Amino acid sequence: MSRIGNNPITIPAGVEVTTEGNIITAKGSKGTLTMELNPAVKMEMEGSVIKVSPKKGHEKGHALQGLTRTLISNMVVGVTEGWSKDLEMVGVGYRAAGGGESLTLNVGYSHQVNIKAPEGITFAVAENTKIKVSGYDKILVGQTAANIRKVRPPEVYQGKGIRYSGEYVRKKAGKAGKAATGAK
Repeated sequence: MSRIGNNPITIPAGVEVTTEGNIITAKGSKGTLTMELNPAVKMEMEGSVIKVSPKKGHEKGHALQGLTRTLISNMVVGVTEGWSKDLEMVGVGYRAAGGGESLTLNVGYSHQVNIKAPEGITFAVAENTKIKVSGYDKILVGQTAANIRKVRPPEVYQGKGIRYSGEYVRKKAGKAGKAATGAK
């Protein structure tokens, strides 16, 4: 039994949620998001509250109830407040420039890496080493941040690279020299 799936979703003022068949649309001040519901779950709107429940006769209804409720909740939060991910660059000479729709990264390659923001995503650069990816679609924000991190993932010996803010990178010990092992 899903505990998350049983929680109702409260729709704040200024957000319009509509359903048309299996398609749910959330419209707010930040933008509009659309999602297709799985046929194994049903959604009921009572005033400004949404409840998600499994349909009878579907095996996967209970498994998808919590997921569907969370996706709808993420849509509502996204069109009202928006989502963001913070990235840090660690390394000598590593820096970012730009903001808004495009980002230019200098991360130790012989060339600069240019990244164009997908529709609905904006970049902000602070202190040349901190990048903020913002948007109203949580999935797209996370994927864009992952694509930026993929340009130069943190390496385990020195810790250089692009990482999420607060991400812990476990460092490995390097090779021990001859003198350290006691061999002659």
